[in-house]
Amino acid sequence: MVIELVAGLMTNALVLIADAGHMFLDAAALGLAWWSAAMSRKGDDEKLSYGYHRMQVLAAFINGLTLVALAIWITVESFMRLASPEPILPLPALVVGLIGLAVNFIAYRWLHGSHDNLNVKSAAMHVLGDLLGSVAAIIAGLSVLFFGWLYIDPILTLLIAFILFRGAFGVLKDSVMILLEGVPPGVDINEIKTKLIENCLSVVDVHHVHAWSLTSNRPMVTLHAQINDNDQAAGAIESIKNILKREFQVDHSTIQIELEKCPDSQGSHDH
Repeated sequence: MVIELVAGLMTNALVLIADAGHMFLDAAALGLAWWSAAMSRKGDDEKLSYGYHRMQVLAAFINGLTLVALAIWITVESFMRLASPEPILPLPALVVGLIGLAVNFIAYRWLHGSHDNLNVKSAAMHVLGDLLGSVAAIIAGLSVLFFGWLYIDPILTLLIAFILFRGAFGVLKDSVMILLEGVPPGVDINEIKTKLIENCLSVVDVHHVHAWSLTSNRPMVTLHAQINDNDQAAGAIESIKNILKREFQVDHSTIQIELEKCPDSQGSHDH
């Protein structure tokens, strides 16, 4: 970050200055991602009965917001540079871009394999932005060195901003859905009802189905199941849990078995 900032100011290369600002945010973002992952390993307690797993989702949300802020700043700077192109020193920008490309490629490879984890995915998006910034610096340096085209600097910077906007939107969308207790991808509440009634012996009705995610890869379900034979209660619970795990990848579910009218139906909406 320090090398890019100094080189960017000395060479007047916007891509390097933008990437240095991005790397500053990355230091905080990666630190936040690491801290939240460490916190999530703590067990539950009296205050947080589900434990600290949601810290990862909160970190992803904060990282997504910083990506949006950074992309806005880069976009504004790029349009200012397009309106009034400024000369840059191509060789130093090229050298720093090559060094940054190597470092960021290694970091991205470390993080890229864990896209099922939203926290790691948001951290990987930050590093991807740095990697693209290094590529842009290399292309900008080569273009100015051989063709003297000053517009390439802000144009490539705008491309980086677009990719950051797209990545930030995905991370924010996923994290907001989890924080709002949205139904996880791959889980269909109506399909759950249909499959349980069709495949579980003695189950005649399924209602009050609620599905949400503790983290991006930990879906959870609660539901009420009405049965017609009290002797089959244990078997019904086991059958329901097996179907939820096999068909919907839900490892944790809470099942309320009922023989007669649901005690929670009065004064509430059935789901």
